Amino acid sequence: MAAPRVGVVTFPGSLDDRDAARAVRIAGAEPVSLWHGDADLKGVDAVVLPGGFSYGDYLRCGAIARFAPIMTEIVPAARSGNLPVLGICNGFQILCESHLLPGALTRNSSRHFLCRDQLLRVEAADTAWTGGYSPGQEILIPLKSGEGNYVADPETLAELKRDGRVVVRYVDAAPNGSTDDIAGVTNEHRNVVGLMPHPEHAVEALTGPSTDGLGFFTSILAHLTGGAPVPAAAG
Repeated sequence: MAAPRVGVVTFPGSLDDRDAARAVRIAGAEPVSLWHGDADLKGVDAVVLPGGFSYGDYLRCGAIARFAPIMTEIVPAARSGNLPVLGICNGFQILCESHLLPGALTRNSSRHFLCRDQLLRVEAADTAWTGGYSPGQEILIPLKSGEGNYVADPETLAELKRDGRVVVRYVDAAPNGSTDDIAGVTNEHRNVVGLMPHPEHAVEALTGPSTDGLGFFTSILAHLTGGAPVPAAAG
């Protein structure tokens, strides 16, 4: 059986596209490079929108990227529930700007860029990207962002909580001021996940604070192949 093909989009200003592709490869899937200016998904089975500063973060983070030709293919496929999409950091911002996920990412409450290893608690282990984790499991992955403060109106926050759509929360307290300590959310179909911290930087013991982030990528592999998710070890 051929390995699932996971597309990684490169926008002008993307910084972590190669890291995301490497994480996909380590998990056992085939990474496929997707260019922002091409309205062509190349038949991939899932998509990662990586971190960085797409289009220089002009207007708002992700506000221009949402209109990229590649997004004209991603948005309807993701909205239908058929295409799994993971948005990391700037990718999370793009998903919110594209209305694939609710809420918005604003300036950190401290007004400072944050770069630290961050402890997270997995809240929803029933998405396409988190099936290898256990609810309540704590994982350590890097956080690096200046506009990672998640906000949403009270009705949206109530809906996310009611439907179990908060995927990960910051442990203890959100360092960026995110409402309800939210670090990542999913859509109603649970195929689209956005999170601010960077799991692709925690897939190898040599280069990351842990290997806890690998579970996002092995989870999508299991989801696509129908296999049992590989348990994601914490620490």
